[in-house]
Amino acid sequence: MASSEVDQKFLGRLAKAVEPNNALLASMLFKILGLSINVAGQLVKARKQRRLDTTRMTQSLELYFHILWLSREGLVMLEQYVLPMVGDYVELKVLAYKLRASFYHIFVLFHNNPPVSPMGIATTPEALAAEMTPEPLRVDKGKGVDRGEPPKAHQHRPPGFEGQVQMPNITPEAAANFLLPSVDYLPTAHQYFREAIALADSLLWGSHSLRLSLKTEYAAFLYDCVHDREGSRRLAKQTIAEVYEATEGLDDDMYDDACELVTVLGKMMKRGLGAGSSRSGGKPSPSVTQATAVSQSGESSATVVPSVPPVGMENPI
Repeated sequence: MASSEVDQKFLGRLAKAVEPNNALLASMLFKILGLSINVAGQLVKARKQRRLDTTRMTQSLELYFHILWLSREGLVMLEQYVLPMVGDYVELKVLAYKLRASFYHIFVLFHNNPPVSPMGIATTPEALAAEMTPEPLRVDKGKGVDRGEPPKAHQHRPPGFEGQVQMPNITPEAAANFLLPSVDYLPTAHQYFREAIALADSLLWGSHSLRLSLKTEYAAFLYDCVHDREGSRRLAKQTIAEVYEATEGLDDDMYDDACELVTVLGKMMKRGLGAGSSRSGGKPSPSVTQATAVSQSGESSATVVPSVPPVGMENPI
């Protein structure tokens, strides 16, 4: 996701690298880095809550509004300033394409219409129209006196986080639609993931941590949003095989990231199968408790026993 540690490392590293020649691009990358660090903490909280009570204003609802706002601002900076200037930067181009898909991934999770995830706010055009329709006037038929109140449409102001309390007729769904249109982001997100995958496959080697980060998130997107569970497991298995086949050397930092991501991919390869499940043909799933990683010299000689991944990597979104 746009909040992954691998993406943050590359954002900082590449921003520093391009700063002497393109100060504006570097500035935008640093801003997206700061935004990514901020949204990372928000996503951890959202993953713990999983479901929303959209009938009233709560801290969890403000959290979701904050995630939507941060993601929208990050996408604006990315599309207006970063993507037009990536040029011939190889890693930066792949990262920019991945971040674009990542921001749309967040939109799909939290604000898609129709909803595809229990993490977001369910909105429909009919519900929104009902919310914005003023109440009819009430007339006392006995005396012919209008005792009704005037329509409240003129009281509507641009909804903010605190405005929910002063304006009870503005619902959480309407406030979320003020931040982002209530549309189906799934096809666009899927297209952007495919474009980023094609670019990474053509420019980066199989064990490159940025490529692994992209495919890990795409596998999660297939499972959680597209609901293609078999496709998600197949992608995870294929990506691990690409790591085994890679012959390029890695520095220590990228080596550690690759090991951690292979561990996550191994868990995703078995996700949804249940304990003791096996693959087709009666053969058990390939074990990833011992992963062959590529050493700095380019030889596949190190056997790594991955540790338990951190909480944020257990079930990436």
